[in-house]
Amino acid sequence: MKTIRYTYCLVALLSAGLLRSVPALAHEQDDPFLTRVLIDQLEWRSADEADPAVLEAQAWAGRDLHKVWFRSDVEHVDGETEEAELQALYSRGITPFWDLQIGARLDFRPEPTRSWGVLGVQGLAPYFYEIDAALFVGESGDVAARLSAEYELMLTQKWVLSPEVSLDFYGQNDAETGIGSGLSTMEAGLRLRYEIRREFAPYAGIHWNKAFGNTEDLVRGANESTSDTHWVLGLRAWF
Repeated sequence: MKTIRYTYCLVALLSAGLLRSVPALAHEQDDPFLTRVLIDQLEWRSADEADPAVLEAQAWAGRDLHKVWFRSDVEHVDGETEEAELQALYSRGITPFWDLQIGARLDFRPEPTRSWGVLGVQGLAPYFYEIDAALFVGESGDVAARLSAEYELMLTQKWVLSPEVSLDFYGQNDAETGIGSGLSTMEAGLRLRYEIRREFAPYAGIHWNKAFGNTEDLVRGANESTSDTHWVLGLRAWF
């Protein structure tokens, strides 16, 4: 657990330094301390046997250039939590549209627990694609990477169509958690939401996920489906 402790300590120290050192500069530049909580996906997904419930949420606190981020990703199926991930990150603005992030990630489920150091970038690419890319380094030198992209198409002032895709890569096999090396999984979704207010929007859509390569072999060996398509109903909110 040394990696996770060290990275959490780094985030805490950077956060403390931020709170002590930035206020005077922020006052001069009209840079207030802000917070935000975003429930990106709180949704029910249809399935043949058990219907998964999914929560993807994030929160940040800080100023324009310096922030502390927390992210969670949880999937609950048939009364049990099958996947649970938490990230704690320090974020530093490096350009007007991009942030550099460093911190820690803890995978609670599936067991056994895995901890990772995180180095990533997040921002807005040309044509308004929201990009999130991260490299993960585990306690024993294991490596992984994730690339996510999302786009928001304003059909009207209230209706928003949002396609997204996420790819997970691993540098090694981990039979205990059912993960293989190379391209491990891909998830893609298309959601149509109605913004009753900007801060509150129910949505419906479709979600698809598939295992690849060695991960596909491990999943198939466990007599589980290697590809699933779900209709979804959910809620997006922020405050």
